[in-house]
Amino acid sequence: MHSTLIVGRMDPAFTDEVVRLFSAFDATEMPRLMGTRRRELFTYHGLYFHLQDFETEHGDRAIAAAREHPLFVEISKNLKPFINAYDPGTWRSPGDAIASRFYHWQESA
Repeated sequence: MHSTLIVGRMDPAFTDEVVRLFSAFDATEMPRLMGTRRRELFTYHGLYFHLQDFETEHGDRAIAAAREHPLFVEISKNLKPFINAYDPGTWRSPGDAIASRFYHWQESA
């Protein structure tokens, strides 16, 4: 399994609307098409964190491959009023908002 963490900016007053949008998106075939196993959304002092777990180690590639799908395009457009780039000067795609993992630990089976 692979995780990605997308970081952005969001006014916490918009959490209900963002939950509504993702609930509808997750009820479509998109999570399965992307290999998404789990999604969690967090907010902290105006920051937005989107943790997404994928079946394979290539979650970033799955996001990039899905960018042109109509459902992905639609949710991206619908989220724009609520979620802003962390650094608008460098943001060009969702890949520019993915945090770099520098440590990982997992309990042994």
